[in-house]
Amino acid sequence: MLTAFAHTPFASASLGPALASGSLVGLVLGLIGGGGSILAVPLLIYFVGVRNPHVAIGTSAFAVAVNALAGLFTHAREHTVKWRCAGFFAPAGMLGAALGAQLGKAMDGQRLLLLFAGLMVLIGIAMIRGRHDEGIPGAACNRDNVWKVGLFGLCTGGLSGFFGIGGGFLIVPALMAATHMPVLNAVGTSLVAVAAFGVTTSVSYAFSGLVDWSLAGWFIAGGIAGCLIGTRLARQLGKGSGATLKLVFAGLIFVVAGYIVFKTL
Repeated sequence: MLTAFAHTPFASASLGPALASGSLVGLVLGLIGGGGSILAVPLLIYFVGVRNPHVAIGTSAFAVAVNALAGLFTHAREHTVKWRCAGFFAPAGMLGAALGAQLGKAMDGQRLLLLFAGLMVLIGIAMIRGRHDEGIPGAACNRDNVWKVGLFGLCTGGLSGFFGIGGGFLIVPALMAATHMPVLNAVGTSLVAVAAFGVTTSVSYAFSGLVDWSLAGWFIAGGIAGCLIGTRLARQLGKGSGATLKLVFAGLIFVVAGYIVFKTL
């Protein structure tokens, strides 16, 4: 399990980039329930300096899971978490994440990065199209939609495990599509699934020696601070600001995806 250190020996010179990267991921994760995690792998590879894509995936999965728990604590205090929906969505997603992680580890790292860039582009497009979708107040899981919640959980969990991401930008629209819950409830509820998926993926990678625990610790330290700030900002931003933020972040996703393709090819 500790062989990950042989792939990416964490140096003190990487402390600043690791803290900064974790802070950015945590900030976006707390602010809009996802998106920061999809930046974690590119940041670890191109900014922190992790050379093995699989180690970057395993390490980011663990760090994002812990950061999601920090954001979940604040959302729970604000009563924005739909616990019943999370109870159906997260277990189905954990099964998908376990299967996806096994497939991801079996794929060539460079090819995995190219597919990851493609997923980023799709997510960016989905963010732009759904930036004004606020959901229906009072919507929740019930007998009629519980099967949809479980199916969406299984599919988003599979993608989360395959690419080693928290999957917040997949989970939030999936929860809204399955239940029509308001976006703020979807954000809070998504953090339960983000944490569950991240733990499942990181455990799978850890057993293969593909988690750098020292690096993950510093990444988490920055991420917790950023996540707490982002969660507070989420309550203050209006609908217009939220839509604008999604547009800006979608643009950032496109830039990062292009950079991944450029560096990989």
